[in-house]
Amino acid sequence: MPSFIKQNILPFSFLALLVVSLIGVMTARLINPADRTEALHAEIRAYLLANPEVIFEAVAIAREREAEAQTNQDADLVASLREELFEDGYSYVGGNPEGDITIVEFLDYRCGYCRRAFEEVETLLSEDENIRFIIKEYPILGDASLLSSQFAIAVKQLYGAEAYKDVHNTLMAFSADPTPEALAQIALSYELDPKAVIAQMMSDEVQMEIDRTRELGAKMKVSGTPTFVIENAMVRGYVPLDDMRSIVAEQREK
Repeated sequence: MPSFIKQNILPFSFLALLVVSLIGVMTARLINPADRTEALHAEIRAYLLANPEVIFEAVAIAREREAEAQTNQDADLVASLREELFEDGYSYVGGNPEGDITIVEFLDYRCGYCRRAFEEVETLLSEDENIRFIIKEYPILGDASLLSSQFAIAVKQLYGAEAYKDVHNTLMAFSADPTPEALAQIALSYELDPKAVIAQMMSDEVQMEIDRTRELGAKMKVSGTPTFVIENAMVRGYVPLDDMRSIVAEQREK
């Protein structure tokens, strides 16, 4: 073959590659985009069926991100409503009023998880004498819840914090319906005037306290009880004792 022809002929391998590439481009243009999408979906499905653990990993990561976002939002709520949470001027303050950590609990006397948490909180306060504890009466489970809170608040307004705590402890374990007769018996057991307490239950002062706490709960997006604020952290739901200890320790370190 003449030399000038050899010099102008492209290497066969390059020509083959070029042809294959052109065929690929043309084929891609001829394939319907919907078909390409369907093929891609089929490949993804096949991969996930062969590697199902990937799905669980993705779900776990999504939940972690949601939890982190919720924690950040709750911290912002606590910071913005700190005075209403910790210094409202009417809620019961127990434990050590000068404690370095404050725990606020939104509770309902008819809530099973609140009753379960009651023992945990009492244990924590007895073993850690540097915790300030605030109770937010938050009746959300019907008329029995409302009557119980009205009774406890009326006792607090008439007889003070110590009498309130006695009644509070009783109501947390009280399984019967909170009828006027039953509440009167509780009042008598602590040598309180039942007529005065029951009259106070229906007063504007008691209702105002409940309304203000409900407004605060709405701002805090409290949808269930118990809900805790432990210094700067918000915990929605029941918290086992060991977890509460850990959260208190973490808050002290900050």
